[in-house]
Amino acid sequence: MRALLVVNPAATTTSARTRDVLIHALASEMKLEAVTTEYRGHARDLGRQAAESQNIDLVVALGGDGTVNEVVNGLLHAGPDPERLPRLAVVPGGSTNVFARALGLPNEPVEATGVLLDALSESRERTVGMGIAAGTPGTEDEGVPERWFTFCAGLGFDAGVVGRVEQQRERGRKSTHALYMRQALRQFLQEPHRRHGTITLERPGAEPVTDLVLSIVCNTAPWTYLGNRPVYAAPKASFDTGLDVLGLSRMSTVAVARYATQLLTSSPERGPQGKHAASLHDLDQFTLHSKVPLPLQMDGDHLGLRTSVTFTGVRRALRVIV
Repeated sequence: MRALLVVNPAATTTSARTRDVLIHALASEMKLEAVTTEYRGHARDLGRQAAESQNIDLVVALGGDGTVNEVVNGLLHAGPDPERLPRLAVVPGGSTNVFARALGLPNEPVEATGVLLDALSESRERTVGMGIAAGTPGTEDEGVPERWFTFCAGLGFDAGVVGRVEQQRERGRKSTHALYMRQALRQFLQEPHRRHGTITLERPGAEPVTDLVLSIVCNTAPWTYLGNRPVYAAPKASFDTGLDVLGLSRMSTVAVARYATQLLTSSPERGPQGKHAASLHDLDQFTLHSKVPLPLQMDGDHLGLRTSVTFTGVRRALRVIV
């Protein structure tokens, strides 16, 4: 087996020594080429090269959710073709690692590498669905390139939080759960549309859902983690179905306290509920329109402001080692 290992040297939870140990362990079981990313988008370029190659069987992403997202976008640049494309494996190295943990992998990179090697020897893999988002035809965002996401996307409030965290990280702050919580509070206090949302969700054959302040799109559950605590915005979301959406139409202090408590106590059986919460399950395609430009995030990566984004759930997009 010939494999490409894509290594993010800035991965939050792996040291240079740990990365060397992981590379040695993988190289002992396969013909391995390890490449360290050097710029934003480099992992995507490497994934694309692997997809276009005729002799790469496996691409291993060593890093956080951002590294995985780039690799996936490279592998799927010409569209899904699970039988032809290299398989994907993930060794978690970020601060949260939602995608890897949603696949059932340990959050510790050395343990995850052991699971990966066992899975390869036992030929354990699954074909998972992915989400894709693009600018909506006929709108000012029509020319925005398509982008795949592995576990979540968001337009509005949560994307604003992601943008704030990225600003802090550019100033040298370490990505921690406390940092996310602080930025979420600041986003709430400065959110201009928290009482009168600007987002409308439209889908074929159904009435639109209007006046949303927050819209979280989930491709799997949980939505995220706070330390070791899983948070379920859309408990029914799955790699085997379409996309799920949680929308909130009110973010007053009382409403935020209620829904934040529900999120913190959420479970695979129960997520946020209430008269200001809209939960939609297994959607193949839908569009989020906003009256004003709002921030967009995918897999925890802030992508700027958008007024209209069309989302599609693609079943059986990529083979993944589990």
